[in-house]
Amino acid sequence: MKDFSMLKEMEFNREKGALLYRGVRYLLIRPETIVAFQKYVEERMGVEAKDAMFTGGFEGGRLSTERYMKEFNFGPEEILKFMCSMGTALGWGKMEWNRDGNKIVIRVYNSPFAESYGKSDRGVCHLIEGVFAGVGEVLFGKARSREIKCRAMGDEFCEIVVEAGE
Repeated sequence: MKDFSMLKEMEFNREKGALLYRGVRYLLIRPETIVAFQKYVEERMGVEAKDAMFTGGFEGGRLSTERYMKEFNFGPEEILKFMCSMGTALGWGKMEWNRDGNKIVIRVYNSPFAESYGKSDRGVCHLIEGVFAGVGEVLFGKARSREIKCRAMGDEFCEIVVEAGE
């Protein structure tokens, strides 16, 4: 696979006020903005915040995986490398992955969501977990995921496990 740097291919359309990568719109936003939304939902709805953040990430991860697998003719290993490279390039932390059959482990160093969130007794990287659950859904047909480590809980890095679901 060629060396990938999505940042080199980003295009800003001033007339439309749009930042694009291969025709797909992206946006720049401070992580504190997303975390403020997350905390507001948690305060008002409890655990529902995870569902909201996860669902948004899931849809983006699923759509990106489907599109870029088709556009670049990627297989499973290549799309995992691509999605981690994209996440890193977008500033979501340094991402690494490992795949063993129907199990994917994603490590995120310097997650902006955990950093902005502050201390927590549970994982807070719901958006990232959702993205990679969406990747897993495309690769496995069905997937389940969980965040087992998080910087917000005092861990050295955030770790998300995605496995083929039933």
